[in-house]
Amino acid sequence: MGIITMALLPGGFNDEFHVQLWVILSCAAMITLGTISGGWRIVRTVGFGIYKVRPLHAVDAQLTSGAVIFAASVVGAPVSTTHVVSSSIMGIGASERPKAVRWNTAKEIVSTWVVTIPGSALLAVFTYLVVHVATGAGVA
Repeated sequence: MGIITMALLPGGFNDEFHVQLWVILSCAAMITLGTISGGWRIVRTVGFGIYKVRPLHAVDAQLTSGAVIFAASVVGAPVSTTHVVSSSIMGIGASERPKAVRWNTAKEIVSTWVVTIPGSALLAVFTYLVVHVATGAGVA
């Protein structure tokens, strides 16, 4: 919602930073469609693929994740909620029964993080260069 609203500001569609109702509704709809179309696979992987999460583990993971995300928000640190939740499940599993954690799945998840974070940074640089060359602004 923030990214769309930030894009509306320089476009002259918003005079101030205010998230419009249609932005909220469209983002909610896209999140719902994403979850319906493929999100359950992620939910299954996080809930059962790393460590078989029982209700007590789920409560612990959510409390831990909530505390980490809240602390990051207070200091203004950007964190991925998916990364935090996945890490908390790995930690809970490792503290209870390290052999029960599916470390191969955990390694796949971590390797995906290692690829996607620099990959998104490179995509941002590429997009910046394309936009600046296309608008004639040059590269700063």
